[in-house]
Amino acid sequence: MPLEIVTIPCLSDNYAFLLHSTQTGETALIDAPEAGPPLAALAHRGWKLTEIWLTHHHWDHIDGVAELKEATGAKIIGAASDAARLPPLNHALSNGDTYQFAGHDVQVLDVSGHTVGHIALYVPAANAVFTADSLMALGCGRLFEGTPEQMWHSLSKLAALPGETLVCSGHEYTASNASFALTIEPQNPDLLARIADIEQLRAAGQPTVPSILSLELATNPFLRAHLDTVKAGVAMPTAEDAAVFGEIRRRKDAF
Repeated sequence: MPLEIVTIPCLSDNYAFLLHSTQTGETALIDAPEAGPPLAALAHRGWKLTEIWLTHHHWDHIDGVAELKEATGAKIIGAASDAARLPPLNHALSNGDTYQFAGHDVQVLDVSGHTVGHIALYVPAANAVFTADSLMALGCGRLFEGTPEQMWHSLSKLAALPGETLVCSGHEYTASNASFALTIEPQNPDLLARIADIEQLRAAGQPTVPSILSLELATNPFLRAHLDTVKAGVAMPTAEDAAVFGEIRRRKDAF
């Protein structure tokens, strides 16, 4: 592949990602919870940081920007609609935009819900989408600013990407998300198999992120609110999909 992805643990349970072109040497960092781990990862590989892509304004995704900018001179890229709450941007993006990184398309998706103005960045050449706190491994972000309808619409956009897409999300919440998912679909064989894999990974100190979209579609209750089996499981057999999603999110908030 012409683009390489590196997963970087940050803070206590965050992830940032490096996206590196083996052809041009350009490197993007997706989100910047802190500066130290990304700088160490860059130095270890001998890569130069050229861009920082920001998904949303929460502190645990932007706190390292100023130090990284000073150390590397990287340009900062983020959502035009959230620019007032982000570090100063060199390039502001909107839903539906496509821009170039190292000669490859980067598609911008508004995935408001966790926050309003949250974006995801889909890079077909890397077979990856950087979702931060929208779609997460076996979960989705809490709705701090958006509505269930907004988040269901956002997740539906992501669900429509190719099934083999890597979902590069922002936190190591997978084990707790799995425990909750069992309360929605306790007999889901794909979920039960995934939980066994998660337990092995975490026991070995390995991340569960990125995940694969096809696996999320088979196991993540927040992507499955349209299914009759899930609707029946939450006693909402005739409800609209977004309403079922909202009930699942409400249950997770209280879990």
